[in-house]
Amino acid sequence: MNVITLTGNATKDIELKYTPSGKPVGNGTIAVRRDFKNQQGEYETDFINLVILGKLSEVMANHVRKGDKFGVTGRLQIRAWENEGKKNYFTEVVVNGFDFPDKKKDKPATKSEKRVDEDPFNGNGQIDIDSDDLPF
Repeated sequence: MNVITLTGNATKDIELKYTPSGKPVGNGTIAVRRDFKNQQGEYETDFINLVILGKLSEVMANHVRKGDKFGVTGRLQIRAWENEGKKNYFTEVVVNGFDFPDKKKDKPATKSEKRVDEDPFNGNGQIDIDSDDLPF
């Protein structure tokens, strides 16, 4: 199974392009801090290339900005090719989902809540219920 999940910071805005047939393709890089320190006592960072296909690339291009902390899920892809007899490799994550783990969710605009100051059962102390409706 080829599944990868990363959380880090965008090193730049997502670059959005379109194929000749009009399909959107996005590219970006996520900086992911390693969870251990090197011999100098510092954390190192890996810069991982992202490729985003389809509608998701347009959504990410509209929401992910340089410096934003975000997470992606996807699959690891390694492309290989030969150039002048030398084998070259390019590693990237093909993204199939993203999220902002630290971004506070905007609350939807709602009407002001109605406050109930009166007891709905305060009708001279009696509630009109037929005894046949009671389960006991």
